[in-house]
Amino acid sequence: MSLKAVELQIAIPKTFDAGKMQEQITQQIHASQEQANDALKQQLEKNHTLLLESSEVKNLRQDEPKEQTDDEHSEHHKMQGKEQDQKKQAKHPFKGNLFDFSG
Repeated sequence: MSLKAVELQIAIPKTFDAGKMQEQITQQIHASQEQANDALKQQLEKNHTLLLESSEVKNLRQDEPKEQTDDEHSEHHKMQGKEQDQKKQAKHPFKGNLFDFSG
């Protein structure tokens, strides 16, 4: 395929423009990836500090003596039993029900 001189006058400047546009798109992609990485790093640091703070609070609570009476202990077991009963009684939306799919 041969190009005439007139066609080359139009084609060559357009290739430079296309190259510039491609370069800009590439730079935008890199910038957006860097921003996403920075946001992820900040989120991870935040989660890490929250984890450290919560573990410190947990350690403090474990150091405190437990003063739970037998009544509180039995109430706790009753509450857990009620929650388990409620879970057993909850019906599944479609399990165990028959649906007629015939047309």
